Amino acid sequence: MTSIEELQAAVRAFTDERDWGQFHTPKNLIMALTGEVGELAEIFQWLTAEEATRLDAHQHQHTSDELADVLIYLLRLADVLDIDLSRAVQDKLAANGRKYPVAQARGNATKYTELPVQKDAD
Repeated sequence: MTSIEELQAAVRAFTDERDWGQFHTPKNLIMALTGEVGELAEIFQWLTAEEATRLDAHQHQHTSDELADVLIYLLRLADVLDIDLSRAVQDKLAANGRKYPVAQARGNATKYTELPVQKDAD
């Protein structure tokens, strides 16, 4: 299994070999990331919910390619901003766990601000 750090190092090396770091400002990377997310969304834009779960071979490969592009730009952005993605994900999952307690959130898509308040048993 490849770690996030190993992937970031590979993306950094690819970028450095081409002297592209000069173009990789946070703004430019965010714009590129947004474009790639748009390309990913385009694959699913007119599919039904059922079709989206049963991609044909071409759609599956196209989705794989676009997901890779999204991840590459995300990894590069985190690298440029010196953000530890592993730590950020762990911290965010912990915060979301507090906002979405299992007892209130399980099985529904209600935003945390609309979840029923759990009353403590007295």
